[in-house]
Amino acid sequence: MVITFAAILIGLLFLIRPLRKNTFYILHCTLVILAGYYLEKHYGLHYRIFGQQALMMLAVLHLISINLVVILAYGRDKSAAVHGAWRVPEVQLHTLELLGGWCGAWLAQKIFHHKTKKRSFQAMFWLMLTFQVIIVLIFLRQLRLI
Repeated sequence: MVITFAAILIGLLFLIRPLRKNTFYILHCTLVILAGYYLEKHYGLHYRIFGQQALMMLAVLHLISINLVVILAYGRDKSAAVHGAWRVPEVQLHTLELLGGWCGAWLAQKIFHHKTKKRSFQAMFWLMLTFQVIIVLIFLRQLRLI
């Protein structure tokens, strides 16, 4: 299971250029791989490499982790904005949203009152959300679930 997680998450680092400098994505990868390792060691969950169960577990852990990491990224950016420190680049926030962190991003915007008034940011945020909904609908249609 851990090999599957590591191969996919680290593979994305090489495929998506903005992820290479995104420390929040690296934190996300670390959390997912460690969670997979913990589940294997302590609960005996051993799935075939790239098997359906391993991929489903990756999807669940990915969505939990990416949304928590996006909330951290927004919190860090809000703190930096208040203190005049280094900011998290918008492309990094949008990349995390695109990878499934839109729910955490929306929640963080409400919690921190951050990035809610900047129209260009909001337009890209809602574009990312729309893109994800379309992708999910395509997958569900391919799986004949809708």
